[in-house]
Amino acid sequence: MAVENIDPPSLTKPYGWHQLAVGTGSRVIFLSGQTPRTADGEPVGTGDLAAQTEQVYLNIAAGLEAAGASFEDVVKLTIYAKDWSLDKWEAVTAGAERAAARIGADVVKPTTLVGVATLAEPDFLIEIEATAIAE
Repeated sequence: MAVENIDPPSLTKPYGWHQLAVGTGSRVIFLSGQTPRTADGEPVGTGDLAAQTEQVYLNIAAGLEAAGASFEDVVKLTIYAKDWSLDKWEAVTAGAERAAARIGADVVKPTTLVGVATLAEPDFLIEIEATAIAE
């Protein structure tokens, strides 16, 4: 296993992510922020945070696969969410869970969520970047 997720009792118990990931592979993969568009560039889920989140996670999985990696190799996710408020967490979780079911992977990783005023395009509600370590 290239990545071990750890939630030490000396840190606050997280909800929806892990506190630490220890990677032991030989290749570091930095995946740029993925947005809610298909490979053909079509927007997904206009106004629907859960649908956009699902597409973003699917895009991350596709990018990792292209690099010869998978979600098992992810050590860190950074989520950028437009006009963030905690009541939006349920939609993000629902989208992530749907994507996890579709790709057959655990997408719960050490995560930082950053609320932003806007993203690259006005209809984007979420963007996620990933860092992975693979063999």
